[in-house]
Amino acid sequence: MPSRVSDAIKPHRHVLDFTSLKELPESHAWSSLDSPSSNNPPTAADSSVSESVPLIDLDDPKAQELVGRACKTWGAFQVKNHGIETSLLDRIESTGKSLFSLPTHQKLKAARAADGVSGYGVARISSFFSKLMWSEGFTILEYDKEMHKLAGRLMGLMLGSLGIAQEDVDWAGPNKEGAAAIQLNSYPACPDPDRAMGLAAHTDSTLLTILYQNNTSGLQVLRDASGWVTVPPVPGALVVNIGDLLHILSNGSYPSVLHRAVVNRTQQRLSVAYLYGPPSNVKISPLSKLLDPTHPPLYRPVTWTEYLGAKAKHFNEALSSVRLCIARTGLVN
Repeated sequence: MPSRVSDAIKPHRHVLDFTSLKELPESHAWSSLDSPSSNNPPTAADSSVSESVPLIDLDDPKAQELVGRACKTWGAFQVKNHGIETSLLDRIESTGKSLFSLPTHQKLKAARAADGVSGYGVARISSFFSKLMWSEGFTILEYDKEMHKLAGRLMGLMLGSLGIAQEDVDWAGPNKEGAAAIQLNSYPACPDPDRAMGLAAHTDSTLLTILYQNNTSGLQVLRDASGWVTVPPVPGALVVNIGDLLHILSNGSYPSVLHRAVVNRTQQRLSVAYLYGPPSNVKISPLSKLLDPTHPPLYRPVTWTEYLGAKAKHFNEALSSVRLCIARTGLVN
């Protein structure tokens, strides 16, 4: 993952000792608005219990077709038979719980620098909101063999579903190394969950994000026809989110998904996100095989580092900031 981000992203503003709080502080109290995309806590009408993101068996002979359909229609899906041992996921969760249970003064010894991406702190998107989020996180810049292998496998399925051989993308071959980071997130039990937000609505700046969530529900994705849809924890399964860079790579065919995390009154929720992107020096642009006179490139080439700068400045409008203006087709920024 790129080693620096904009100073606009403040890493540990107003870190709280969540375990000592019996009431929700005003700094973390979000107002309730009617719009389902307003970044505010959900109402019963927002969250659909009748549908959720597809659960795909990676051993299914039709896995590539199913992945492509999920990317196009949801921007997210869950996978099973993914090759990651349950014991490894259990160890990751145990490590996360141990880190977050440390006293605040000890966690702050690993505080994320203002111009860095690794360390402890509140969500990096916090500076874009007037209210703070009911969560804390550790970002760990480590190469993880098993998760990297799975990310490469998923990229192969996604590219294949677009009609692209993985070997045709020189930086995405089987022996290539993308950039990655591991983000551990804790969403403590909250005294007033209806007025709190665990993580506000956003898209990821990655190619894809692989998320392990423990058995406590909280992740929601926005689907136009349904509003906010909860992604229920499935034992042994992992959630895959499409990020902005894959949105660009697919020329908009596979949209990055707007998602958020909500909290509850009685249980801590822990998630571990594997943030996967291209090597830092690679420029991402729409794949040439997806382009023709009727399908011109919609986005200009951009490295992950450059895109993080756009994200730090424009947040969820970052994609628009790198979109090309093509007068003959009527496309605008």
